[in-house]
Amino acid sequence: MSTSKTDTSTELCLLTATELAGRIARKEISSREVTEAHIAQIESINPRVNAVVTTVFDRALQQASELDNAGKIIGPLHGLPVLHKDLVPTRGIRTTFGSPLHANYIPDFDQLIVERMRNAGAITLGKTNTPEFGAGSHTFNRVFGLTRNPYNPSVSSGGSSGGAAAALASRMIPLADGSDTGGSLRNPAAFCNVVGFRPSPGRVPFYPSRNPWSDLSTEGPMARTCEDVALLFSVLAGPDPRLPGLLETEGSEFRQMNPVPLENLRIGFTEDFGGLPVEKPIRETLRQFARDLETAGATVDEATPNFRDASRIFHILRANNFRRFRHLPKNQFDQLKDTIRWNVEAGEALTQEDLDWVGPARTSLIERMNEFFEQFDLLIGPTTQVLPFDANTEWVQVVDGVPMSNYIEWMEACSWITVSCCPALSLPAGFFEGLPVGAQLIAPMRQDAFLLAAAHAIEAATGHAHVLPPALT
Repeated sequence: MSTSKTDTSTELCLLTATELAGRIARKEISSREVTEAHIAQIESINPRVNAVVTTVFDRALQQASELDNAGKIIGPLHGLPVLHKDLVPTRGIRTTFGSPLHANYIPDFDQLIVERMRNAGAITLGKTNTPEFGAGSHTFNRVFGLTRNPYNPSVSSGGSSGGAAAALASRMIPLADGSDTGGSLRNPAAFCNVVGFRPSPGRVPFYPSRNPWSDLSTEGPMARTCEDVALLFSVLAGPDPRLPGLLETEGSEFRQMNPVPLENLRIGFTEDFGGLPVEKPIRETLRQFARDLETAGATVDEATPNFRDASRIFHILRANNFRRFRHLPKNQFDQLKDTIRWNVEAGEALTQEDLDWVGPARTSLIERMNEFFEQFDLLIGPTTQVLPFDANTEWVQVVDGVPMSNYIEWMEACSWITVSCCPALSLPAGFFEGLPVGAQLIAPMRQDAFLLAAAHAIEAATGHAHVLPPALT
């Protein structure tokens, strides 16, 4: 069970997760060989991008050998190396949440998604970088520093799953988990030319959880292809008896994507979701993406739902969630970065009128989304409103000439979709002067399987995911 002469470590890292899983199952390569190849890739590439911040290579190699000696395939991720976002508690592995307050924290438990991935045969290599407590769509913190974009190290990798996206793009890993509140799976995927999928609320259980009733944030999969995203999603998704409000579909039902003929798709296309500021290169790239879909047979019409009140809905719900940091002692609260303190103060400033208003307003938005999807199968628009920006910039201050009033306003192309309860996926859509651009694909509520299948067909027709970062060519 050894690699052929043509299978160098780098060539193994270029294979997709699905290809690697198949070759391991057929005993053409071993789990240990795959693990060694990705460790070598991390050691070679990571110093340039700083995507991987904690490693457990010896433990991973031991697990790989145990899998090779098991005599059977234990699950769909058997032998596949993975990295976990540094917001996700991992038993015995340093988990900092990107915060100096937890710089030396080593959990004694695994988050449920980590447990599910391990039980499916995945091999943990370590943790990926994230902003402090995942706040913001640019990955930097005072514990590990800045994560850079593999396509251009002078620009941002996005966030908050920026370390995961950069590691995937650099071929340091075939699969990674992430999480998404206002775009944290989608934004870095767009910046790094990979696929990030925000599932429907209730698909991926979050356990243990401070607030199992909140649906603003969700964990989900990232990978380089839609097929690989579906593979990981099939492991992450599915109900858990300890949690309320979960959808009952078992994750295994998402593993096989049914083909979606493009000629059957009715797509609503928007450059700006009805008035958001969006940079010209993003608009131009997405217009070409839409033309390519028409050439491939899809019906594409300019259309967008009415996103009235989406901005205020998101900001109220997010600010209310950030009130949890008020329990910190003053000396710890004062150590939080200023944007988190701003978000906490916004939560403290909420009135009962705000809280009474937000539920009915969100209900109305969801009703308008449902009406839109009576006419269209998919909505496609920008994932980000800007190209990857200077890595030394903390947050985007101006978008297409429009000043941004806070650190999350520049990501409303994603956060508006969050509060719609629709599943959404960022797909590689092209490049502008070497920088990736992502298209955001949005499906009706709970239509996760359809979204994955449609994205897979669109990915095959447009074909941008294969473009490697310059360092790998």
